Amino acid sequence: MTETTPPSPDLVLDRLTAALGAEAGRGIPPVERWNPTHCGSIDMRIAADGTWFHDGAPIRRPALVKLFASIMRREEDGGIVLVTPAEKVGIVVEDAPFLAVGMAVEGAGGDRRIVFRTNVDDVVSVDAEHGLRFEEGEDGGLKPYLHVRRGLWARVTRALTYDLVEMGEERIVDGDPWFGIAAGGTFHRIAPAADA
Repeated sequence: MTETTPPSPDLVLDRLTAALGAEAGRGIPPVERWNPTHCGSIDMRIAADGTWFHDGAPIRRPALVKLFASIMRREEDGGIVLVTPAEKVGIVVEDAPFLAVGMAVEGAGGDRRIVFRTNVDDVVSVDAEHGLRFEEGEDGGLKPYLHVRRGLWARVTRALTYDLVEMGEERIVDGDPWFGIAAGGTFHRIAPAADA
């Protein structure tokens, strides 16, 4: 029986980059249909502020970050991987894989349309499929997240959080009063009204 040595992280990164080159300009690849061999993890990390790092150094090429973001998916165990038809590798995500950095609002109430732009230029309209969720931060503050795709979320920046909360209203949901935001035909609950 022969032992195989796992490929070096740099070699894996080079192969991922080469595979991405073939996909560039074609939209989001169908990573949910790819089931390649798991090749372990590479030293790639997405910091809480949205900065991507490889081998401890920031990745300074926005186009490369966007390409890697296009092949990211969440596994059933909650782990985040980069996947091509030939291989997949694990990466570390400190908070959320994306940041929601821009927002446009049209209308009001139940007809309101809220559209976000992420730090990798995804444009996502809030609706039943792309919902908002809210968590309490370590400092007790509100941390909103937007579902982007495939179980991957964007943390909404602090400045946009203030704008979101200003749109909040109270509604009765399942017999209980909730504070939340109406958008895309859905009421996105923030907190029980007594806590808001």
